[in-house]
Amino acid sequence: NIYSKIERGMPPLEAGHKGSREIFFAIISTTITLASVFLPIIFLQGLTGRLFREFGIIVAGSVLISAFVSLTLTPMMSARTLRRHEHENRFYDWSERQFNRLSGWYRRSLGAFIERRWLAPIVMALALAIIFGLGAMIPSELAPLEDRSRLVISATAPEGTSYEAMYDYIGRLISLVDTLPEKEYIVSVTAPGFGASAAVNSGFVRVNLVPPDRRDRSQQELADILGAEVRQMTFARAYVTQEQTIGGGRGSGLPVQFVIQAPTLEKLKDVIPVFMEKAQSSPVFQVVDLNLKFNKPELTIEIDRDRARALGITVRDIAETLQLYFSGQRYGFFVMNSKQYSVIAQADRPNRDEPLDLSSIYVRNNRNELIQLDNVVTLSYRSSPPQLYRYNRYVSATVMASPAKGFTLGEGIDEMNRIAADVLDETFATSLAGVSKEYAESSNTLLFAFVLALILVYLILSAQFESFRDPLIIMFTVPLALAGAVLSLWLFGQTFNIFSQIGIIALVGIVTKNGILIVEFANQRKSQGLSIKDAVIDAAAQRFRPILMTSLATAFGVLPIALALGAAAKSRVPMGIVIIGGLLFSLGLTLFVIPALYTYLSTEKKAATADIPEAIPAESA
Repeated sequence: NIYSKIERGMPPLEAGHKGSREIFFAIISTTITLASVFLPIIFLQGLTGRLFREFGIIVAGSVLISAFVSLTLTPMMSARTLRRHEHENRFYDWSERQFNRLSGWYRRSLGAFIERRWLAPIVMALALAIIFGLGAMIPSELAPLEDRSRLVISATAPEGTSYEAMYDYIGRLISLVDTLPEKEYIVSVTAPGFGASAAVNSGFVRVNLVPPDRRDRSQQELADILGAEVRQMTFARAYVTQEQTIGGGRGSGLPVQFVIQAPTLEKLKDVIPVFMEKAQSSPVFQVVDLNLKFNKPELTIEIDRDRARALGITVRDIAETLQLYFSGQRYGFFVMNSKQYSVIAQADRPNRDEPLDLSSIYVRNNRNELIQLDNVVTLSYRSSPPQLYRYNRYVSATVMASPAKGFTLGEGIDEMNRIAADVLDETFATSLAGVSKEYAESSNTLLFAFVLALILVYLILSAQFESFRDPLIIMFTVPLALAGAVLSLWLFGQTFNIFSQIGIIALVGIVTKNGILIVEFANQRKSQGLSIKDAVIDAAAQRFRPILMTSLATAFGVLPIALALGAAAKSRVPMGIVIIGGLLFSLGLTLFVIPALYTYLSTEKKAATADIPEAIPAESA
């Protein structure tokens, strides 16, 4: 703005004063708008707050400092350094002709569009159709899966499997993983409970891969290959998981975690088989698992007390005999060669492998006679859960699943809700856990932040413009930008996630700048005595080059994010695509739709303005 005045012959010092005063209100408006957009992000709680609180503080602080520089140092430096040149180089002359030609075309096209201003509401309706129609087709997730060069194979064998058998199976998994040339090192653990009986039948193998730039196959491709191989090993149920980009932490298991809460264990036991059958047959899921399993074998020993009393055997005699044979209890110590050793009593392996070994042992009665145990006890078999779970004080079971290829976390949760609606009655309650819970909470939090940002922007602009109509015109830039963001995500095959949603919130503050420049200068032109149509056409043409330059500068600045340049940058690609797509899409439409809507919503009231810029001819705009 200052240089355009210097080009027309105004002294640099005077141009600095007048140019900065003309755009003072626009700079203040855009600055406060951008800062208010990031204000809700600063106060977000939970995962979203932990991730983006510093981001919001830095951006808001940078914008405020930039506004101070723009209103103080920039005018001073422009007045001191910018000079009018009588003869410019060839590139400047060529580029200036192109910009003047483009500006002239825009002025003529805008005049023609204003004559057909009824097209503006149609464009807005199409933008809303893109937002709600195309937006419903875009899948959602917490964050895109990063290639972190880590895979985990989790395995669970049938209940009752011995430690030795599980150890052998984990060894076969290690042999399978060892054939991958992309491996860096392998860590395996059998029985992660480290002695707890509930964990003897489980284990995992953690595989760290070489960095992505040193291998030809991606982490996802290796996970698919290993997943197909472990499904052929039927001794235990095994599946391959990848570490989530955000949330969950190590050992979090499968991403989809759906909690079923029931009033009684019996009702829960009745519905689980039906629910699991539907989940396992769904094409949305690749792997489905359940934490509550009714498959732990139990052997119940019932003592015939009357017969035992007749044979001279007490319950204590039977209990001590079973403890001696099967508990592995330490009874004492002995010292040999200056070393202390424990005395542990237990039957040898061949005599404690089968359930029938219980009935073949002998117990000594009070007459010092050996009585076979099956004379006084009865054995019965049953299955029970290894562990009971509760959630919000209700009996619960968590159905865990991994989405199949081509499906996202959000689609997995929607499928679980659909199955729950078909299988569960009103006495059941459902909830989410793990990564799924963080996904739902972040979505709700960001929706609140987006709505709050819109309200703050509108109220702040209303206070600055002292009008409710002018900010409404400016806010029409938001649907145009959202339509561009949704269209860009759809075209590039991206998802709605925590990064793309933050990009949309940032986009609100960025695109309203264009509307502020057009509306503010149109009000100044109207105060100068021009009609509404002439005022908005002249204002839009005068602000065409600044709007074009700032929009392109922002798009190029965000381009490295969209191109995923840098380490672990894949997850931030949707943010870059949302900002660039929404900015460029809204740029083309804002330059025409906002002036047309201004002619509908603005009044003929003349606003008093201290510094009114003079009109710029079309050929020099």
